[in-house]
Amino acid sequence: MKESRRLLVKKPVNPASFNQGGLAKTLNAFSLTMMGVGAIVGSGIFITPGIIAAKYAGPAAMLSFVIAAVVCSLAALCYAEFSSTIPLAGSAYTYVYTVFGEFLAWILGWSLISEYLFAVSSVAVSWSSYFQNLIRDCLKTKNSGII
Repeated sequence: MKESRRLLVKKPVNPASFNQGGLAKTLNAFSLTMMGVGAIVGSGIFITPGIIAAKYAGPAAMLSFVIAAVVCSLAALCYAEFSSTIPLAGSAYTYVYTVFGEFLAWILGWSLISEYLFAVSSVAVSWSSYFQNLIRDCLKTKNSGII
């Protein structure tokens, strides 16, 4: 019972307490930024949603982009509020660790990792589609020149 309470206790805002982990820091800020940019501005964000919007959504796709922009703006305001109250550099993990405790921060950390995995998989699907179209077009061109 005592261990479960420890996981839900709010943590103090002490920068030294966040550096006591057993894992060594191997990614720097540039690496993490490039990973995020690659996942967000990859081909998956331009191709797959466009195909889905064209086939299934119709004109409501523009409305969904406006709603997504409003939600992203509100999320940015939330992060601004968090960063003004907690003087540590970090993402949602740091804020959840400080406010809700270690267990919920652990769940959120794995949720962030799965988010990146899904984002990168959509980019991989789009790149494989590009490659399939390239091979198909090359084979058509090669075969049409022989006949």
